[in-house]
Amino acid sequence: MTDITFSIDGRTVTATSGQTILGACNNEGVETPTLCWAPNLTPVNVCRVCVVEVVGSRTLVPSCSRTVEEGMEVLTDSERVRHSRKMVLEFLGSGVDLSQADGLQVWSERYGADPDRYVEPQKMDEEVKIQDNLYVRDYDKCVLCYKCVEACGDDAQHTFAIAVAGRGFGARISTEFDVALPESACVYCGNCVGVCPTGALQFTTEFNLRQAGNWLPETQSVTRTVCSYCGVGCNLELHVQDEKIVKVTSPADHSVTSGHLCIKGRFGWNYVQPS
Repeated sequence: MTDITFSIDGRTVTATSGQTILGACNNEGVETPTLCWAPNLTPVNVCRVCVVEVVGSRTLVPSCSRTVEEGMEVLTDSERVRHSRKMVLEFLGSGVDLSQADGLQVWSERYGADPDRYVEPQKMDEEVKIQDNLYVRDYDKCVLCYKCVEACGDDAQHTFAIAVAGRGFGARISTEFDVALPESACVYCGNCVGVCPTGALQFTTEFNLRQAGNWLPETQSVTRTVCSYCGVGCNLELHVQDEKIVKVTSPADHSVTSGHLCIKGRFGWNYVQPS
């Protein structure tokens, strides 16, 4: 590994060869919006909210996958970058429900994105798919970030139960031949739910509490523990509200799980609080 010297917004910085612009920005405390990127997934370059300007480049580049180069001049807050990010956020907001995408809402406010200026927003307006007791699929909130597809595929589970089907406004995450989830190859690891940034994939426990107007994340505590089912040592984060576990996640930086779990770790906690 060799050191590379370049600049971010006029400030000279040093990074290691092979590091992405996004990684360098994070190390330098430069905030950059992301959607399809996650620390435990392979970048797929589909959302384009993390784009930055590289002096001399004809187009804006995705910071999540473009690696740093010696002498490179990176601009993260130029007018061109701000305009592009604003347009992407507006397009997303005009087509899907971002009410539970907290991170995107923050960035939309920062860039002054106004999806309502589009006269005829193209919303999917589909019924929520509830096909089991573990999690639901709400395509009205899906931004096609591919995170769930990657988590179901090579990056984690290797089940390949879901993929993007259809084109244009008809595109959505689907099982093969659109069969019901229990009839598909899904093993209910819930890793797709764990990486979803918008609530399109959601724990049934969370969905039911939201429907009842009783989802209160500000009152929840998160306790880290070790899964009790086997000796692998997966770390769990127990989200507790009103002294009851409401969902389970795993830290993305944990060396054993990298944020991914199996069905037991993700959903098998009801024995703690039998009804």
